[in-house]
Formats: sequence, structure tokens, C-alpha cells
Amino acid sequence: MGLTASTAIQDAPGANALERLIEATQNDMADVNALILSRAQSHVDLVPKLANYLIEAGGKRLRPMLVVAAAELFGSSGRAQINFAAAIEFLHNATLLHDDVVDESNMRRGRPAARIIWGNQASVLVGDFLLGQAFMMMVETGDLDALATIARASTVIAEGEVLQLTKTKDLSTTATDYAEVIRAKTATLFEAATEIGAMAGGANAAGREALRVYGLELGLAFQLVDDVLDYRGQADTLGKNTGDDLREGKMTLPVILALAAATAEEKAVIAATLGQADADESAFGAVLAILDKYKVLERTLDQAIGHARAAQAALGALPASPMRTLLSEIADFCVARAY
Repeated sequence: MGLTASTAIQDAPGANALERLIEATQNDMADVNALILSRAQSHVDLVPKLANYLIEAGGKRLRPMLVVAAAELFGSSGRAQINFAAAIEFLHNATLLHDDVVDESNMRRGRPAARIIWGNQASVLVGDFLLGQAFMMMVETGDLDALATIARASTVIAEGEVLQLTKTKDLSTTATDYAEVIRAKTATLFEAATEIGAMAGGANAAGREALRVYGLELGLAFQLVDDVLDYRGQADTLGKNTGDDLREGKMTLPVILALAAATAEEKAVIAATLGQADADESAFGAVLAILDKYKVLERTLDQAIGHARAAQAALGALPASPMRTLLSEIADFCVARAY
């Protein structure tokens, strides 16, 4: 790992893990952010207008930071990770644009979703533009192995979104179905980010595998926590309205666990609210009371903690370093968002 990143980690002992990750990756992330803004440009005025609206909306850019951190973990001082990180962010933002259309979401990152301002058609097409730019940036590095990794991730993410769509309001959805959905639609991008970051850093096969598993498990923990926050988070920190997943009919683990334990009357309450876009706070509160009764949010968090521990265990195969410690603490931070 480079001296600058190591020093940044050690000089900010009082900050939380995310703040220290921001500090440790700030030099490369300045280049990543500049590349992101430059590659969002187009002679078609609507493209940069819509793209920049989402890109500049205040996302933490955790995924590209993980690319940079993984590269620095293995001592990289090259430039490939800049393109890789920007490509991961573009892929992520493309999926957000597409997801908001599919889910008919009204908010994203605390602001009206792009589709509310410019419409569904523009959102889908600009998402396609960002995907194209992501692959162009990967091709420019000449690293076909990394390109194959992100291409596979893009395919799996799309499959996960389709699977989630087919399970919408499906009360027979199982915990196994749910695990398949979140592995594909969320964890796969974390997995790709940390794996290609390790590749950019010159990791050997064992190091690459360790970071791949770390990213996968971190992504699973991250999504489980997000699904809990949909029921007990705050809209201003979530960037969307509390209860959106329920109103969109998403079969998340808290709902699946509650349905498995609930009485017939309680199942009817959940079914009556699931997928109802206009469900009021009273209906949401009735469902939340059932979730609390069976402690399904706590049980979901227990699974998130298990995945965070698996992410940390994957790092154990690597030599000790300040960046390895910080990445381990990021796993704890992702779970701590729910408390």
C-alpha cells in the first residue's frame, strides 16, 4: 500500500471507518471524480444534464473507493484503478436509473428521482449511455481479464433485477430466493469492485480471490442492512422514503421471515399492504408491528453480521497492514448503519 494512504489512515484515528476510507483514497478518488465528470459529457445536452443530476446527488461512492482501496492494499501506484473505479461507478449509476424506472420510485439520494424530472424513457437511455461509457473505460486499460469480470457482473446484475421483478408481491418467495436476488443485484457489484481493484494492484491469484470474497460478503451484509433500514431508517439518511420496498412489493428478508411466522390474520395484513404504492402510515405501522412481534429485523441483522464476519475472515489470508485493518472496519461500519 502506498505511503500516502497509510499515513492518512493513521492520521485520522478519531474518524469513523468510512471517513477514514475517504481520507485514505482521496488522491486517487480526485482523479476518479474528474474522470467521471468528463465521461458524463455528451453533445446531446440532456445526457450530461440527467447524468450529472444523479452523479452529483451526494452518493458516498463506496464502490469506487473500494476499487482504489483494494489496489492500494497490494501496493499499486498505477492508473488502471482510476478507470476501473470510474467504470464501477458508472455501472452502479446506470442500474440506479434503470431500477427507479422499474420500481416506479419517486426519490433517489434524497431528491426526486431522475425519471420524475425527465421521464422514464430518458432515464433508461441515459442509463444505457453510462453503461457504454463504463465498458469503454475498461477497454481503454487493455485488461481483458478485468473487462470480463465487469461484463459478467453486468450480466448477473441484470439477471438479479429480473428475478426480483418476477418475485414482486409473490408471497411464496423463500429466503433462498431472496439470497439469490441480493447476491446478484447488489453483492455482485461489490465483488467485482474489490476483485478488479486487487487486479489493478497486481495481486496474485490468492489475493484476488480474498478480495473477491470480501467484496461479495460485504455486499450481502450491505443489502441486508438496507432492507432493515427500509423499515426503521430515516428518510433523510436513506435517500428514499421509509417503507418504499414494502410499497413496491419487494420480497425482502424481513417480509419473508414475518410471513413464515405470522398468523393467517397477520399474513392478510402484510398481503394487503405489500405492493400498494398509496399505503398510508397506518398500514405501514401495522406491518411494522408484525415485524417487531417476530423480531425479524433483528434476525435479518444477525445474518448481516454473519456476512460481515465472513468478509473480515477473507481478509485474514492477507498480510497485516493499515489498509487491511480499515477494510475490515468498513465491514463493521456497513452493519453499524442499522443501529
